[in-house]
Amino acid sequence: MNILVLGAGVIGVTTAYELVRDGHEVTVIERNDGPAQETSFGNAGLIAPGHAFAWASPKVPMILLRSLFRNDQAFRLRLKADLEFWKWTARFIGQCTRGRAHENSLRKHRLCAYSQQRLHEVVASNAVEYDQITDGLLYLFRSQQTLDRGVEHMQLLVEDGQQRDVLDRNQVVALDPAYAASKDRIAGAVYCPTDESGDSHLFTVNLARACAERGVKFEYGTTIERFDISANKIRSVQTDRGAFTADTIVLALGPYSAELVRPLGIRLSIYPVKGYSVTMPSDQRHTAPRLGAVDEDNLVAYVRLGQRLRVTATAEFAGYDMTHRPQDFITMLKAVRNLLPEGGDYDTLDYWSCLRPMTPHGTPFFGPTEYPNLFVNTGHGHMGWTMACGSARITADLIAGRNPDIDLTGLRYKN
Repeated sequence: MNILVLGAGVIGVTTAYELVRDGHEVTVIERNDGPAQETSFGNAGLIAPGHAFAWASPKVPMILLRSLFRNDQAFRLRLKADLEFWKWTARFIGQCTRGRAHENSLRKHRLCAYSQQRLHEVVASNAVEYDQITDGLLYLFRSQQTLDRGVEHMQLLVEDGQQRDVLDRNQVVALDPAYAASKDRIAGAVYCPTDESGDSHLFTVNLARACAERGVKFEYGTTIERFDISANKIRSVQTDRGAFTADTIVLALGPYSAELVRPLGIRLSIYPVKGYSVTMPSDQRHTAPRLGAVDEDNLVAYVRLGQRLRVTATAEFAGYDMTHRPQDFITMLKAVRNLLPEGGDYDTLDYWSCLRPMTPHGTPFFGPTEYPNLFVNTGHGHMGWTMACGSARITADLIAGRNPDIDLTGLRYKN
């Protein structure tokens, strides 16, 4: 079968890999000049089933309300004169109940755990390098009160099979000596030994190279404009470089997916949520963390990627705005510097922002649409790196008419 994959982020490239592995002829269309140039480029780098909690929870509406008056909130709401924004926000608030948060988190964890398994198989088959660290992740808490709440919160995923240990501050330092100078600023941590980290951009670039060696064609610098329809099927994909035809098309355009298919009458409840990251040099002169971690009290994540330290934070509901200013990073840098004063070169900072393709429930959409030759694999939110390899295998199985290895209840485009 001839298949077009729209988008060369980590979702699109992993999908192309699974499809060519199944024997299909695959072409990937990407508007940038290479793979993983947008959302997959500067993300947190955490492969974290142990952090697979739904963002929509009972406490989030009040955080969003406070963010209208304060700029130090982990979730920030920026009011927009955009009907799609208000419709999506209403659906998101509708998911902020205890019962729905519980259900969505379990679905999210199921997909993340499966995807991590698939990642190991992809790496073993292709020897893909991506600055991986496979010794676990730390979820740090500043006070005994927040640690106790975090341990209780984690029990949901533990009952679903997630491995975790609870560490006091001395055990944290024994596991990762980078916290020796700041151990009095933390009460302890939840340690998930099977979680991992790595550079999703480097992974995607190297996997794209492996895909090309298997025959996948990459059409970079090609902007998708619209679809041509005939007899209830997608006849072609029109781009600024002409038309592309295929038997099947996979939509993997992240935050831009919903806009592209809206003229077709396809309603994907996906909206961009902006995230911020900063990357700095971190070499033998610095005391970099051995493991990736999340400062849970401040919702700031950081990870060592080779000789760099990546810091990420904030979920800003601001539409398709990707602008950023140095002051947007002050709170997150203050938090990480408080824990890792010598973690990297804080005078040499590379700022970045991206748009996460969020669904109200926090899990992606899979499967065919109203047009039977158009499949979706999109809406992975802030965990696209963790979910990528499993999502790709699910998509390839659905295209082939096979039942995927995990239950897709709540994950199909139309359940």
